[in-house]
Amino acid sequence: MAASREQTHFVLVHGLCLGAWCWHKLKPRLEATGHRVTVLDLAASGINMKAIQDVHTFYDYTRPLLNLLASLAPNEKVVLVGHSLGGVNLALAMDEYPEKVAVGVFLTALMPDTTHKPSYVLDKYVEGTPAENWLDTQFSSVGSANHPLTSVLFGPNFLSSMLYQLSPIEDLELAKTLVRPGSLFREDLSKAKNFSKKGYGSVQRVYVVCDDDLAIPKEFQKWMIENSGLKDVMEIKGADHMAMVSKPQELYHRLLEIAHKYA
Repeated sequence: MAASREQTHFVLVHGLCLGAWCWHKLKPRLEATGHRVTVLDLAASGINMKAIQDVHTFYDYTRPLLNLLASLAPNEKVVLVGHSLGGVNLALAMDEYPEKVAVGVFLTALMPDTTHKPSYVLDKYVEGTPAENWLDTQFSSVGSANHPLTSVLFGPNFLSSMLYQLSPIEDLELAKTLVRPGSLFREDLSKAKNFSKKGYGSVQRVYVVCDDDLAIPKEFQKWMIENSGLKDVMEIKGADHMAMVSKPQELYHRLLEIAHKYA
């Protein structure tokens, strides 16, 4: 019985344009030490059949994660790990199901607070990112008058220069073939109610800073940590934005430390 008590259930949530496939190095490492790992595709991501123009709200985009948490056994808690935009999916999930999450891990992720609109950190991020930094990323208007939506698709130069610059070439090539259009859902999140103190704000959070991230720079990661008053912070040195493939072993050890402390 002791072994099962030590087993942690990790739920890994991908970021913008990506899918469950991006965790392919981390998942077997965690499973090899007896942990349970769920990787899922958010709506219109990975092998999820929806198209981004049919996903009208951030809630709809997050629904696969919300459905998973709703399906857990009554007393089961998970370690929820969100990467990049996945941090906002974590905030929504923790707000809806705080009792299901032992700890939320923000891996170089966008981390909302409870005092501003859910779009606040996204707006700050976009405002602080020079247009030229997006390189060959494609932006398109795919929404309707009722549901304005801007789709985003990372181009090969953006992937290689801003996301995967320290990652193995094989992982970059994988990404080039598998990325799909996504959205930051800023229009929708600007109208959403704040994440609550009794939901999202009540769950333990840990931020994992990636030192050499060019997509969400270290200074912006630090600003989000200060903005939300978070105290529990870890760092992975030499990690680009895709820490799960550039530093999978270091990330694995960090997650085990976090699980040991909170799960």
